[in-house]
Amino acid sequence: MIQVENLWKRFGRGISGNDALRGLSFTVPDGSAYALIGANGAGKTTTIKILMNILEATRGSATVLGVDSRRLSPRELAQIGYVSENQDMPGALTVAEYLDYLRPFYPTWDREREDSIRRQLRLPPERKIRDLSHGMRMKMSLACALPFKPKLLVLDEPFSGLDPLVRDEFMEELLSQAGEMTVLMSSHELGEIDGVATHVAFLDEGRLLFEESMGDLNARFREVHVTLEREAAIPGQVPKDWLYVRTAGSVLTFVDARFAENGLGERVRSVLSGVRNIDTEAMALRSIFTTLARAARAAREQEGAL
Repeated sequence: MIQVENLWKRFGRGISGNDALRGLSFTVPDGSAYALIGANGAGKTTTIKILMNILEATRGSATVLGVDSRRLSPRELAQIGYVSENQDMPGALTVAEYLDYLRPFYPTWDREREDSIRRQLRLPPERKIRDLSHGMRMKMSLACALPFKPKLLVLDEPFSGLDPLVRDEFMEELLSQAGEMTVLMSSHELGEIDGVATHVAFLDEGRLLFEESMGDLNARFREVHVTLEREAAIPGQVPKDWLYVRTAGSVLTFVDARFAENGLGERVRSVLSGVRNIDTEAMALRSIFTTLARAARAAREQEGAL
């Protein structure tokens, strides 16, 4: 559905310029729910704007629906739904008037589906768009993006600033359409995409640290608690896959980024002596993200020191 190859984007010139994207490459499989995650400023929105031909890349390439993103035509755009936290809509129109305006642009627009989505999201047809709250405007964006049954739905920070009830209603409607389209979403609200995304890519300062399926990601990360016979101390050298190593009393805890049940005890005892017990705990996406963010920050600080 989407193929990105060595994408760079630089804002400004000379020494004052800033590389927002640095050699980004990833693939969004057809039918997936692919999440770009990362802190604010990581490059998520810049990536999406290049894919939608809102921004032009400095170098590299991207294809969407098999077409160079710089040459998206009305034919492709009629197959793409787009929802952004900063989306512009004509405030003077009512909800119903704006839907009436959009309908003729999309040959596959389903009026019954439109009515069903609008009712499900509790959008008042007579309300002017400028009088909608932020949460209602986000739901309005979704109501505009789904009735024509897009092949690709792009969600740029859709959960930002939404209260829990609106988030739940937004997600319920999105999940009701699951399986009918490919979804590309960007978010730092990791709790919302955990359980929804099938694939995830982690961006940090414009670089891709990893991309993989959620199944593989959840399988390879574990928090490991090692109880020792004495007070725990962090060894001088630890395996590179042991992240966020810390101690409390006789317990040493770390995140294993290459977890494998078989041979875990042997690997731990090759580094630590006096091991009494080893416990492992599955990790939520938020915990995996914060662990990797800490590791990336530490690596940058070490590079700066050198």
